[in-house]
Amino acid sequence: MLQLPKSPPKVTMRLSLEEAYEECRQITAKYSKTFYLGTRLMSEAKRRAIWAIYVWCRRTDELVDGPDAKQTTPETLDQWEARLEAIFAGHPQDELDLTLTDTLQRFPLEIQPFRDMIEGQRMDLYRSRYETFEELKLYCYRVAGTVGLMSEGVMGINRVASTAPWADGPYHPTQEAIALGIANQLTNILRDVGEDARRGRIYLPLEDLALFDYTERDLLEGVTDDRWQALMQFEIQRARKYYLEAEQGISALSPDARLPVWAATILYSNILTEIERNDYDVFSQRAYVPSWRKALCLPVAWLRAQAL
Repeated sequence: MLQLPKSPPKVTMRLSLEEAYEECRQITAKYSKTFYLGTRLMSEAKRRAIWAIYVWCRRTDELVDGPDAKQTTPETLDQWEARLEAIFAGHPQDELDLTLTDTLQRFPLEIQPFRDMIEGQRMDLYRSRYETFEELKLYCYRVAGTVGLMSEGVMGINRVASTAPWADGPYHPTQEAIALGIANQLTNILRDVGEDARRGRIYLPLEDLALFDYTERDLLEGVTDDRWQALMQFEIQRARKYYLEAEQGISALSPDARLPVWAATILYSNILTEIERNDYDVFSQRAYVPSWRKALCLPVAWLRAQAL
């Protein structure tokens, strides 16, 4: 049950709804070029909804990773969660909130994945290490797997193709949607090892480091020897397993959502390939997919969207 004031304060918006959606588009294009390219392949209504969701997720992430993160406390996240509840109750506090409120009127979204993402930010307040992959997996679900659940309501399900005669009801690719989010977050972690280390954070499971006789000190000093390469190969293989699991659910999506999801999946997974091309050096350079390689991914995505 949402707990809100009976009379929420009236908020004056400086932008129209159309202008607010345009701001969401610009934020998405600026901060997530690969993801943004995928959204451009969607229908206008769906891509606007995804931009609104992305911007809410980014604002949530910046509470613990943004320029003012040092001022964030558990109470800050409590207030953010109350603001989320206000959005779902139809009481946005600013123009960017308004786009999400409008999205909720157009698509069937549940509040729980949004709450779970806030819980992921709480983990970042007090944790900078993860002993096991199971611990890291929970974090990955909260900060990224939830995005798959948020997006599922926008993407839509192909009711005809996803229902077998013997099934109790239509198939919902929920686990696959979560898997895609986890795969993306693992990719982020591998790409950003150096950047995170400079902030004193290590997301790679410590049990994995021990498996390859690689230490925290080695990581913080940016050592890229044979042990590091073997560790990265191990982690990349794990991420690719999650991408493979995620791909199995794309065919259950509405036909107009398959191409952008395939495109985003292929584009983002190719960051792993770029890490390999860089000889696993994620300390002195940031892996990214060049524009010409992105262009080559689109025909592959189109073929998969038609055939799979």
